[in-house]
Amino acid sequence: MSTEIAQALLDKTKNFSIEETLTYLADQYQNKVVFSTSFGQEDQVITALIAKNNVPITIFTLDTGRLFQQTYDVFHKTLKKYKINIKTYFPETIAVEELLNHKGPNSFYESVENRKECCFIRKVVPLTKALKGNEIWITGLRAEQSENRNDLAAFEYDAHFNIIKFNPLLKWTLAEVQKYIDDNNVPQNALHKQGFVSIGCAPCTRAITADEDIRAGRWWWESSHKECGLHQK
Repeated sequence: MSTEIAQALLDKTKNFSIEETLTYLADQYQNKVVFSTSFGQEDQVITALIAKNNVPITIFTLDTGRLFQQTYDVFHKTLKKYKINIKTYFPETIAVEELLNHKGPNSFYESVENRKECCFIRKVVPLTKALKGNEIWITGLRAEQSENRNDLAAFEYDAHFNIIKFNPLLKWTLAEVQKYIDDNNVPQNALHKQGFVSIGCAPCTRAITADEDIRAGRWWWESSHKECGLHQK
């Protein structure tokens, strides 16, 4: 049934602008539409579209406890510019304490399994809490971000979280994202000008060179699909 709902939404909104689709979702799924932001370029575009059009969609973020100061800076600037509320979810204190007590603060460097454990505690569990009771989850995913995301649809059913996911910028290029930011004076993480394209936790993110994949800076010490568990693709 949920895959049918995703297809129906695709059909209904195929000729809608992003703004029209956001408004339609807010009307149809009142108080059950959420947007998750990590304050990256794509997320900042969506935040601007929601705020500028006064669409009643809840915006939330996950504070893992290990973010860059530059991320907090753009978080603060966004609040001030758009006069909006952004709900913050933290990992469970006991789970983080137990992880550090048993494995230390840098266990995620030791294996993919350890890294995914840290991501699960700091990101997946809080996200599960944030999504509970909602029906539409808006994301800033783009197809060109990784091979794993090439086959995504604008609307799709996420079986892991049992929710319909809407990816409004799916077909946008990074250049189009940057142009919107520049044209609309959207607050941007200062790290983007320093070679950071995809920004996550500070210990797990580095700048990339021009010839590297967009996701190469995430969990740069390992060979994997470069995902943390929030998005299965």
